[in-house]
Amino acid sequence: MARYTGPVCRLCRREGMKLFLKGEKCYTPKCPVERRPEQAPGEHGLLRPKFSEFGIRLREKQKVKRIYGLTEKQFSRYFERASRVKGVTGKLLISLLERRLDNVVYRLGFASSRKEARQLVRAGHILVNGKKVDIPSYEIEVGDVIEVAEKSRGMERINQSLEGLARRGLPEWLELDRENYRGVVKRLPAREDVTIPIEEQLIVEFYSRV
Repeated sequence: MARYTGPVCRLCRREGMKLFLKGEKCYTPKCPVERRPEQAPGEHGLLRPKFSEFGIRLREKQKVKRIYGLTEKQFSRYFERASRVKGVTGKLLISLLERRLDNVVYRLGFASSRKEARQLVRAGHILVNGKKVDIPSYEIEVGDVIEVAEKSRGMERINQSLEGLARRGLPEWLELDRENYRGVVKRLPAREDVTIPIEEQLIVEFYSRV
């Protein structure tokens, strides 16, 4: 299944909560979820359906997939990896998703959304340990240094995003040297570092039934 390219605010309204897909707009009164919190998108949006047990688990999987901007195939691969590792599958899944380079670029404040972070990575604006990495799914490790390429540090959207970082907050597993546009991975992300409401056990139950 291809990645969704339509209006991202519809996805937030579909899930009935902010997924923070639109950058700074998500923090303003212009956010559609703020304006119409009870209304789902579409002609019959006021009739938000009640989901079955399977539907509840499907919606949770869809929600997390959309938060990280993944295709169905990509998300399934992450779940398979998490299920093969010793530990709690749901927590391991979230940790793997957080370790994606595009997510780390977003978390460090170099981009206002994960979508924008993917664009920066693909365009070669991001360095990892001094080398250009243009693969959004690149998996970071402890001690990795992620920085904006020197030629890109004057980009308006990067600097605007850094200004809004205080509102979003910097995760404890990352360290930011804002003056030098550089971040360091202090430790691997844990489930507790993700504050968006996610019930990962529902995702595990979804894949156990399909």
